[in-house]
Amino acid sequence: MLQIRPILSTLRRHRTAAALIVLEISLTCAIVCNALFLINERLTRMSSETGIAEDEIVRVQITGIGTDVNATALTKEDLASLAAIPGVRGVAMTNQIPYGGSSWNSSVNLEPHQMHQTLSAATYYGTEQLVETLGVQIVAGRDFNPDEYVNWEEATSADPKLKAKLASIIVSRRMAEKLFPGRSPLGGVVYMGEEPLRVVGVIEQLARPNDFNAATGSGFSAILPIWLPYTIGGNYILRVDPDRRSETLVAAVSALERNSPNRIILDKKDFETIRSDYYRADRSMAWLLVAVCIALLVITALGIVGLASFWVQQRTRQIGIRRALGATRGQILRYFQTENFLLATIGIVLGMALAYGINFWLMKRYELPRLPILFLPFGALSLWALGQLAVLGPAKRAAAVPPAVATRTV
Repeated sequence: MLQIRPILSTLRRHRTAAALIVLEISLTCAIVCNALFLINERLTRMSSETGIAEDEIVRVQITGIGTDVNATALTKEDLASLAAIPGVRGVAMTNQIPYGGSSWNSSVNLEPHQMHQTLSAATYYGTEQLVETLGVQIVAGRDFNPDEYVNWEEATSADPKLKAKLASIIVSRRMAEKLFPGRSPLGGVVYMGEEPLRVVGVIEQLARPNDFNAATGSGFSAILPIWLPYTIGGNYILRVDPDRRSETLVAAVSALERNSPNRIILDKKDFETIRSDYYRADRSMAWLLVAVCIALLVITALGIVGLASFWVQQRTRQIGIRRALGATRGQILRYFQTENFLLATIGIVLGMALAYGINFWLMKRYELPRLPILFLPFGALSLWALGQLAVLGPAKRAAAVPPAVATRTV
């Protein structure tokens, strides 16, 4: 059986080289573990569900030139024209969509004069058919009735005589569970200000327009029956067959320009493109981290190969003597593999401690979650496998040294 003591004795005589390879392995382990964790975080973020019919939605973002006193009437004309496009199954004007670049949010409370907010929710306003057009799933209650919609001008009027009061709200399932734990939210009252809003419906999910505060507000969203003109909302969304998205966008822009050419089309995209654009930086970061991991692993493997080759050359006489005394090629091969395994193990143990140190710094600096323990054994196994593969070539060359040639080496 191969003895560990001779290996340790040899490593003590080559402390500097052994320390360098241990340091290289530990740094690689620490960086790779955290990089894999960050890649997983990016992939999880990019694969998050929005709750809407993503492959069926297109958006035309529009704005006016100057003040449009007929904005409400023109919005109604736009909606009728867009609904008449062949293949359109739903159309609505809204203030924002998931990943659309806006950020309309509101504090939600259970009492009218509450000192601290219960939660913060993304607030979606829109015309009739907004729920149907988005494709969100109603899991309890109902959609808004036509008489529950309030015009934007009336909802925001400073004149008490003209101001219209909202009376109903639709909330996401997670928001409902937070506000009304253990009981039905239907009929429950919440406040976004001083006026009570009664919950008439619960939708399964509707993602926030951005996920910057995903840790604290993910899943908290609400829909309010506020009828928006295009000058306030700016987002015409259409629900169409997936294979007709491109032609529908062209037809929608033409219809809007026919109704009023004195407007600016800011953007026209299907939702899948909007989502892809939103996560472009995350994809770039993930690929960059993949490249860093590969580069580090390659450098580490080359370091192991170089060190093992150097040691094989330095120990040729020693190897020959062992062969002459009866050591088999397999024993010589296992000697170098065991030696590398010991170095890798020391480096991995140090790397795991360093990995948690780096993660702790990232947690404090960038509010990232704690590194899951699962990534450490995965990183360790990867480096062990890499080390054994890297040392295999030099070890085979050592095992192939003829005893007669080795013993004649001066």
